[in-house]
Amino acid sequence: MTVTRDGAVLRNWCGTMPVHRRLLDTREEYASTAAEIENFTFHQCRRGRSRLDQVVRIPVVAHVLWRDETQNVDDEQIHSQIAVLNADFRRLNEDISAVPEVWRAVAADARVEFFLAETDPAGAPTSGITRTRTEVAAFSSEDDAVKAVATGGADPWPADRYLNMWVCQLAGGVLGYAQFPGGPAATDGIVLLHSAFGTNGTAVAPFDGGRTCTHEVGHWLNLRHIWGDDGDGCGGDDFVADTPNQAGPNYGRPTFPTVSCENGPDGDMFMNFMDYTDDDAMVMFTAGQAARMAAALAGPRAALAAGATLTR
Repeated sequence: MTVTRDGAVLRNWCGTMPVHRRLLDTREEYASTAAEIENFTFHQCRRGRSRLDQVVRIPVVAHVLWRDETQNVDDEQIHSQIAVLNADFRRLNEDISAVPEVWRAVAADARVEFFLAETDPAGAPTSGITRTRTEVAAFSSEDDAVKAVATGGADPWPADRYLNMWVCQLAGGVLGYAQFPGGPAATDGIVLLHSAFGTNGTAVAPFDGGRTCTHEVGHWLNLRHIWGDDGDGCGGDDFVADTPNQAGPNYGRPTFPTVSCENGPDGDMFMNFMDYTDDDAMVMFTAGQAARMAAALAGPRAALAAGATLTR
């Protein structure tokens, strides 16, 4: 159990960093690839290649894994999640007005959109949704079993052509997890707890705004947690200049300003999609985060950004 600076128990809503560390420990090539991607990202951002010059539209396949009918999320719930992604990544979300005035100038349109795939890997028409009944009571972020038929899950579609989303029952209090760019193709994508997915159906408050998916897609496009993943210290780094240094994650619905790491008077950017607040409290990406996502789409995710280039 980890305790935050205010004495509360640290809840690990997101399993992405443990997956990242596991791959660093078990796959030598992942460590070198991750370093190359960070070097590429640094140089892209330093050269001022900070945004896409056209909107990139990414095809999505939603793999629904269910053991009982309550977990078999319907098409409406899936479509609601796609709608949230498109609003959030284009800075079109209605709650963008909640950004404090001090950060309104850096709240960014990432120029990325998502749509359910219209053709499957064989070229046949598809709804972009697969449904698989499983005998697994709850999947774990520790072994990626959800990502293979052989272990009770569903095999991915080619990761260079689709964003794979697995929607299922997750164990351990985890709402979702992603794989950063550079990991194995066989496990590339994001995994989401069905009750923290979309805005209707099985989605349950306070995670019924579709923001778990926004957060995990941010990781998939190479964003780190806003506090830099150093526990509740002040030495972590999310590699983004326009996000304030922050001591650990925020939960619930903080009030502005919430100060840590001597970052007053404005404090933590807790309304950022890469924090741990409730869905209705996270509302923005920054220009610096958009630049990192643009670099991902110019480098390790380039196959999914066919035809898009970066401006100088």
